[in-house]
Amino acid sequence: MQARRLTATVLCSAAALAALSGCKTKGELVVDEGVGVTAIRTKCPAVGIPDYTGDVTQFRVPGDRTAANIDLVASMTGVRAQCNDEETGEKVFSAIGFDVHARRSDTRGARTVTLPYFVTVLQGGSAVVSKRIGQVTLQFADGQERAQARGEASAYVDKSAATLPEEIRERITRKRKAGDSDAAIDPLSDPSVKAAVARATFEVLVGFQLDQTQLAYNATR
Repeated sequence: MQARRLTATVLCSAAALAALSGCKTKGELVVDEGVGVTAIRTKCPAVGIPDYTGDVTQFRVPGDRTAANIDLVASMTGVRAQCNDEETGEKVFSAIGFDVHARRSDTRGARTVTLPYFVTVLQGGSAVVSKRIGQVTLQFADGQERAQARGEASAYVDKSAATLPEEIRERITRKRKAGDSDAAIDPLSDPSVKAAVARATFEVLVGFQLDQTQLAYNATR
C-alpha cells in the first residue's frame, strides 16, 4: 500500500488532526440490471505522512535558524504498509516501513544520529486511537556527507470497528432501479451513512516526532 501525504500542522491533539478526515471509499454507478452504487473499501487503514512532519532540521547553535547554522537535515520517504484484512483474528495488523535520508554539514569524523518518529492510528479523521514513539538511527562514516536508514513500525486496528454495519453496507451497495425515487441519490450524502463510514475509517500517520519550534520552522521555510 503506497503512502499518501496528509495535511496537518500539529499532532498534539485530536482537534489538530481533524483536518485529516476523508473517506477511503471508492464508488461507481452500476447500470446493468438497474442503478446502484458499488462501494469498494478495505479494513486496512490508509497510511501517510502529515504535512510538516516528514522533514527535520537540526542546528548547531540553538536559536539561530539561519542556513549557515544548519547541522543536519533529514527527510522521510517511501512509506509503505503491508496489511491483509482477510486474516483471522480481532485485529487488523499493518507492518509499516519507510526510508530516512539525511545530510550533514560537517563531514569530519564518524557520527551516529538517532531521530525519533511517531506512529499514530486515527479513527474517523479526528479520534486518536493510539500513538507510539520509535527511533531510527543513521550512521555517518568519516568524510561521509549523506546517510540512509530504514525504519519499521506497526499498527493495529480493531477489525469490528473497521467493519461497516450490515444495514449501512446494504444501503450503500443496494442496486436501485431507474424509476426508484432515490435512484439518483448518493447514499453517502445521508448524514447517518456518512457518519458510519467515518467511524469505520482508519488512518495510520507516520512522521518525525518534532517539537513546536521544529514544526513552525517546517511550516514557514
